[in-house]
Amino acid sequence: MKIIAIGRNYAAHIEELNNERPSEPVIFLKPDTAVLRNNAPFYYPDFSNNIHFEVELLLKIGREGKYIEKGFAHKYYDEIGIGVDFTARDLQQKCKEKGLPWEIAKGFNGSAPISQFINKTNFDDLKNINFRLEVDGEEKQSGNSSLMLFDFDDIISYVSKFFTLKKGDIIFTGTPAGVGPVQIGNKLVAYIEGDKMLEIEIK
Repeated sequence: MKIIAIGRNYAAHIEELNNERPSEPVIFLKPDTAVLRNNAPFYYPDFSNNIHFEVELLLKIGREGKYIEKGFAHKYYDEIGIGVDFTARDLQQKCKEKGLPWEIAKGFNGSAPISQFINKTNFDDLKNINFRLEVDGEEKQSGNSSLMLFDFDDIISYVSKFFTLKKGDIIFTGTPAGVGPVQIGNKLVAYIEGDKMLEIEIK
């Protein structure tokens, strides 16, 4: 199982970080050791003092494919979940300033908490899914899949040009505006529509 993540997929988030708007999806990877399941706690690492939360809708790949045409992309995922892309912003900034890859800022242990997945047939419109993140009971991020620069099918078609997608792979589809730092003692709760899907304690 591999984790493929999409960066800069919401215009407001691009603006808040003063990034350039991409003409194609921005892709990075996380190893399977980044995954946290079953509401496991996140332990703040000692190599960073600026870990940020980024809530994202997730796609779970249901069948193997490569060079997938957009018109067929919907056949390659059946389930949707929610996750948090924890980012060591200080490490990321150092790497970016030096023109270096920044996987250590995105792919470290525990940096990808994920929820259970629900069948996509539960949604009336995949281009109109609301999701949000609360930190200690206060809403910090809210998004809707209609605001993505590249929708689910765009992402799958593009990613599959470079990486063969296999059953069980997970795609993080990008975060909306509102990202911010976490501290030890915080409790994060993520929702899809009105349903609580994920809880994370920061320890």
